Amino acid sequence: MTPSRHARRTAFRMRICLLAIAFVLSLFAARLFQLQGLDGNAYASMATAEGSASVPLHASRGAILDRFGSELASTIDAVALTADPMMTSAKAPEVAAILTRHLHLDYFATVAKLRRPESRFVYLERRVPTWRANAVMADLEAARLPGVFTERDPLRTYPGDEIAANVVGLVGANGTGLAGLEQQYDEQLSGVDGLATYIVSPAGERIPLADTSVQQPQPGVAVQTTIDRDVQWYTDRRLHEAVVDTRSDWGAVISLDVRTGQIVQFSQYPTFDPNVSAKRDIDKLSARGVQNVYEPGSVEKILTFAALSDAGKVTPRTRMKVPGALWIDGHEVNDDWSHGMIRLTATGVLAKSSNLGTVLASRRLSDEMLYDYLRSFGLGDVTGIGLPGESRGLLPEPSIWADINHATIAFGQGLSVTVAQMAAAVAAVANGGTYVQPSLVSGFVEADGSVTPAPEPASHRVVSERAARQVSQMLEAVILDGGTAPLAAIPGYRVAGKTGTAQRVNPESGRYVAGQRTISFAGFAPADDPRFMTYVVLDNPKDGSFGGTAAAPVFQDVMSMLLQRYAVAPTGTKQPSRALEW
Repeated sequence: MTPSRHARRTAFRMRICLLAIAFVLSLFAARLFQLQGLDGNAYASMATAEGSASVPLHASRGAILDRFGSELASTIDAVALTADPMMTSAKAPEVAAILTRHLHLDYFATVAKLRRPESRFVYLERRVPTWRANAVMADLEAARLPGVFTERDPLRTYPGDEIAANVVGLVGANGTGLAGLEQQYDEQLSGVDGLATYIVSPAGERIPLADTSVQQPQPGVAVQTTIDRDVQWYTDRRLHEAVVDTRSDWGAVISLDVRTGQIVQFSQYPTFDPNVSAKRDIDKLSARGVQNVYEPGSVEKILTFAALSDAGKVTPRTRMKVPGALWIDGHEVNDDWSHGMIRLTATGVLAKSSNLGTVLASRRLSDEMLYDYLRSFGLGDVTGIGLPGESRGLLPEPSIWADINHATIAFGQGLSVTVAQMAAAVAAVANGGTYVQPSLVSGFVEADGSVTPAPEPASHRVVSERAARQVSQMLEAVILDGGTAPLAAIPGYRVAGKTGTAQRVNPESGRYVAGQRTISFAGFAPADDPRFMTYVVLDNPKDGSFGGTAAAPVFQDVMSMLLQRYAVAPTGTKQPSRALEW
């Protein structure tokens, strides 16, 4: 072959190769144009999604504070353990073995999570204390088992354990409020979660120097309550003793500043420890003081006589002839003690807690008048105290009253109330006849320390100051010898109060249960210039106790602490004696 012919063949081959290369390059160029020009946005999104991971950053929940700033509920640093199943699937049993050694997790359920198909993110455990999470991660690293990560996940804790548990409430596994103030103010306490988005390698590992997008969480607002932690602690324990000693089904104690309506303590027993999930009995979680209803018994006579005094129908010296029994609509009404015809003053009727005397006095009010006064005292409606699930109680409309209904309602049966309702009503008498809506929250504290006060509680006048003062004087006789509650007396202070004993109703049958009752005592001090009101309720005691023998001593102890703690000066005048009979 001649050199010229060989050169022509070589040149031809070169042209063929160049054409082939040009054709291939044109295909790449066309594909590149499609990716970058026509489908650029779509493929960029796919690449980002495939090579990135997002993790929520949980906001720190706001604290719940007592009136002096002590924490009733707080948040401490903790982490969530998460996993990328794409990385953990192959060695899920080994990873699960380490996790279950440190955490209360089910082994097989954990293996299933670690092998979850088509998932790049699963929670293994929430709110793990930092020290425990560090131990888990150290063991995983030593075993060269990747794919488990930690993210900030604050832990809710309750420093006082059972202190005010039914008021404070608790949060569930997902961090939302389940009861009490935790539920009522969940939106304010929760804050706003953030989000971290980071780039990962094809193996699912986070690339340290790659771009990371972080939306910081916004912490929740702290709720400042009106509760005094020390008074609450003392009352919780004193109530516990009383419920156990009397073998009652449950008990509650509430104390208010009568001038402001602020609740200084609100105790109930049985209760629960929100830090110990295993001991959370659903029945113990409820705020009985606003949810349970019962017939108030003779404590309600305070309201009846306040209405009578305001309407100008009685004075402390009003004379009454009280028979041994009354027949009303075919029902026999009696007092708790047997007697014939007795001569009592209106003060004596209250001091001796005479149902018959109360019925006779209440006839001076029409059905509508008595109903309107009781409604103005807050009965038959929620107090708006700031706890979820509050009951309205039951105050029947006067249009359906018969004479027997008027009679029994006047001395505290045939209607139902909550502890909070009755306490607020009695506090209105102590406050010179002005009802102040009870409150548990005084304000909200932002992360920067600024405070937003809670709205001022609503108030309205129920009875005149003169009527309230007259009833207060009458109630002082209850504490003296000859009254039903001398055990409520506090040395150095004038005390006004009233015992209560009411039959219990079976909620299923709607009938009274023989031998079962609810006992109580409501009082305030100093009687001549009231500052605090305390109401004690014990439901279904089984030791034969009455309000004057079991509830009154609890009142005496709690009120004594309140007066001393808040430096309320002793009464300057002696508790005057009142004529009970004539």
